[in-house]
Amino acid sequence: MKWNLRLVAAQRGIWKAAELQRLLAEHGLVVSAGKMSGLWSKTPASLKLSDLDIICTALGCQVGELLVPEPVVARGEALRSAE
Repeated sequence: MKWNLRLVAAQRGIWKAAELQRLLAEHGLVVSAGKMSGLWSKTPASLKLSDLDIICTALGCQVGELLVPEPVVARGEALRSAE
């Protein structure tokens, strides 16, 4: 999965993690600076569905805008194509 939080935020005029952090807090999701930095800069290893719901509500987006499926190449296929 590709995590598109920064792109979705930018499309809504939010350019800094701190701006999104304040917006999330207004919607009831208080995120520490460290966790916000992780959400902003990399794909989270895990995320509560309730938090994802609040992020979507705050940004006015759908889950599919934040989480975009990427094709996964099976390991055997990758090895064969390298030969």
